Amino acid sequence: MNSNKMSTSLSENMKYLGNKLSVDTNFDIVYRVIKVGGRNACIYFIDGFCKDELMQKMLQYFMDIKEEEMPKDAHEMSKTSMPYVEVDLQDEWEKITYFIMSGVFALFIDGYDKCILIDSRTYPARNVSEPEKDKVLRGSKDGFVETIVFNTALIRRRIRSTELRMEMLHAGNSSKTDIVLCYMESRVDHAFLTQIKERIKQIEVDALTMNQESLAECLYKKRWYNPFPKFKFTERPDTAAAQILEGDIVILVDNSPSAMITPTSIFDVVEEADDYYFPPITGTYLRLSRFIIAILTYFVTPTFLLLMQQPEWIPAGFEFIQVKDTQNVPLIWQFLILELALDGLRLAAVNTPNMLSTPLSVMAALVLGEFSVNSGWFNSEVMLYMAFVAIANYTQASYELSYAIKFMRIINLILTAMFGIWGYIAGVALLILAIVTNKTVSGKSYIYPLFPLNLKQLSKRFLRYRLPGARE
Repeated sequence: MNSNKMSTSLSENMKYLGNKLSVDTNFDIVYRVIKVGGRNACIYFIDGFCKDELMQKMLQYFMDIKEEEMPKDAHEMSKTSMPYVEVDLQDEWEKITYFIMSGVFALFIDGYDKCILIDSRTYPARNVSEPEKDKVLRGSKDGFVETIVFNTALIRRRIRSTELRMEMLHAGNSSKTDIVLCYMESRVDHAFLTQIKERIKQIEVDALTMNQESLAECLYKKRWYNPFPKFKFTERPDTAAAQILEGDIVILVDNSPSAMITPTSIFDVVEEADDYYFPPITGTYLRLSRFIIAILTYFVTPTFLLLMQQPEWIPAGFEFIQVKDTQNVPLIWQFLILELALDGLRLAAVNTPNMLSTPLSVMAALVLGEFSVNSGWFNSEVMLYMAFVAIANYTQASYELSYAIKFMRIINLILTAMFGIWGYIAGVALLILAIVTNKTVSGKSYIYPLFPLNLKQLSKRFLRYRLPGARE
C-alpha cells in the first residue's frame, strides 16, 4: 500500500490507522466496524469531540442503506447519501489523520478509494462573556473564547461583507495549531499579507506551546531586545472587527481567547474601545488622559530622584516635595525594591484564591504601607509616587506597553542615580531611541503618522472625531 495514499481495501486501511493512531492504547480514539449498504465499513472519531445524538442518527442512516441503493464511489456517496452539511473527501493519510485528531468523524468503506470526513465536531467551550481585561463602560459585553470557530463567528456577525476573508493555516509539527488570518480583501496590504502567510508556512517548531506568544516570536524575530509591543492583543470582537475594517490583519490562534492585530504602531496600542463608545469630546478626553498618564508613569520617579539630588532645581512653591524624614536606605534602592515588590504583589494577586484575596490584600496594604514607612525602610514620599505609578499602569490595556515603560523607567532611575542630570537625559534619549527605531511587523515606522509626518492622520490619533457620515 502507498504510504501516502489510502487503499481501497478496508482491512489495509484499518491496519494502517490502527498502528498510526494506536487505537488499542488511546481509550478516547473510538473505532467501530459497521455495515453500509452491504459493504464492510469502519468509523473513527475522538470521544468528546463528536455529538452523541448526531452520531447515533447518522449511524442509523448508514445502516439502513440498502445494498442496491449503495453508491458506486465515495464522490457519489458524498453527493447522494450524506445526511450532513459539512462533508469532505480525502485520500492522503497525512490529511486524514490530521482531521481525525482534530475531532472530525471519518468513514471508511470497503472498495472506496477515499475517506469520507464529516465535520460534526464540537469542542468544549466556555460561554461568550465580557473579557476580564478589556472591559468597557459602554458597548458590547461579548468576548473571544478558546474555540476558533466561535471567534470567527463573532467577527462575521459584525462584518457582513463578501470582502471579509477568513483564511486557515497551520503551524507546529506535533500540535498542528489552527491559525486564521482575518482581513478585508479590498483594504488589506496584499504584499504584507503574502509576507505573513510565508512566515507562518515557514515556521519550523514542534508546537506553539504558548499559543499567540509563540506565534508572535516566530513572526517577529528582529529587535527582540526592544520591549515595546509589536502586536496589539484584544479579547474584544468589536475591536478586532474595527481593525479589520481599517485594513489591518487580525490573527486568531486556536485555544487562545484573544486576537493579534498587525501591523501595530504605538498609537494603535494606546487606543481603547471606550474612546469610541462615548461622544467625540469625551472620547478625546479619555485618549489624551491615557497619553498624559503614560508619560507621567515614566517621568515621575526619575524626576523626583533627580530633584532630590539637586534640591536647588525644585521650582518655587514646590519645596514640600522634599523628603523630610531620615533616609535610612538610599532613594534609588527604595525605588528599585518597590518596583520589584509591586510585581511580586501582582503575581501574588494572580495566584491567590478568590476566597483569600480580600484578607491578603488588607495584610499587604498594612505591611507595605504604614508599617514599611514606620520601620524606616521606605520614606512616605517614595511610597506615594510608586503608588501612583502602580495604579497608573492599569490605565493601559496593553500589559506589554506597561512593562516597556517600566523597564525604561528603571533604566532611567539607575542612570540618574549614577550620573545625575546627564544620566537623566541619557535615559530619556534611550526611551525615544527605543520607540523611534522600533519597527512594525510590516517593517514600517512604529510612530507613524508622526514620522513620516501626516498631520491629518496624526490629529486623528490624538482627537476623537465624529464618525464619517454623521449628520450635522
